[in-house]
Amino acid sequence: MTRVAAVDCGTNSIRLLVADADPATGELTDLDRRMTIVRLGQGVDRTGRLAPEALERTFAACREYAGVIKEHGAERLRFVATSASRDAENRDDFVRGVLDILGVEPEVITGDQEAAFSFTGATKELTGRADLGRPYLVVDIGGGSTEFVVGDDRVRAARSVDVGCVRMTERHLVHDGAVTDPPTEAQVAAMRADIEAALDLAERTVPLREARTLVGLAGSVTSVSAIAQELPEYDSAAIHHSRVSHDRVREITDWLLRSSHAERAAVPSLHPGRVDVIAAGALVLLAVMERTGAQEVVVSEHDILDGIAWSCATAAC
Repeated sequence: MTRVAAVDCGTNSIRLLVADADPATGELTDLDRRMTIVRLGQGVDRTGRLAPEALERTFAACREYAGVIKEHGAERLRFVATSASRDAENRDDFVRGVLDILGVEPEVITGDQEAAFSFTGATKELTGRADLGRPYLVVDIGGGSTEFVVGDDRVRAARSVDVGCVRMTERHLVHDGAVTDPPTEAQVAAMRADIEAALDLAERTVPLREARTLVGLAGSVTSVSAIAQELPEYDSAAIHHSRVSHDRVREITDWLLRSSHAERAAVPSLHPGRVDVIAAGALVLLAVMERTGAQEVVVSEHDILDGIAWSCATAAC
């Protein structure tokens, strides 16, 4: 048994998992799992740089996480950074700040590495489920990018494309510095065109339509599940391995694209940090389901963070 800590720093959120990992049994036992919306990717698509205020929000979360990691006595720590920090000219500022606070250098991983971690985290506990056909298509809708991975017991093909809930919102739904509420038909059409082009790109590498089970990861997908279940508050246990039909995803997406900020903010299960970007994330999910013909999505709370933890447990990190 190895006690590990994994940090996943994405475009919209930074997350921590401290867990006991037993490679012999394949069991990962959570000790602490938490998420903070920091919007590290604020403005990166437009400026190519990490904003000072976004860096400070991220470093504040890192200081909190350092205390949690110390409290639990994790033996190993791995910090993985994804889309926003890949794209930023000043990512060295980010690397130095994390190193000073946590004592490890963040690994700015490639999209293919991100996809592999996501696949491991999402599918490890699905093995042997007779009700879920293989191959799986794991779709991780992040803030800046979306990863597509097809595989059985291992990854067969993977591709990362630059469409995510924050990137699409900032590129298409922001006018004069504010998110248009609700977006215009022209804005939605432009966003949809970007998503479809990204799916075309992904499909050059990944056989999206061959998968028998669609597994959806990350905050946009889990939030859609929470809305679909009309949960009175966010409930990880209710969301993990829930199934949402294509028709229900379409209904929710249509409502999100018609709703105002106040209406979305009134949804009790929706994190305040996702209110402005959830419509874009839901549209990505809907487009994936339409492209693949998936009649439902299996929602997983276990994702890249769990994959990072496993990598740390089975190799030096």
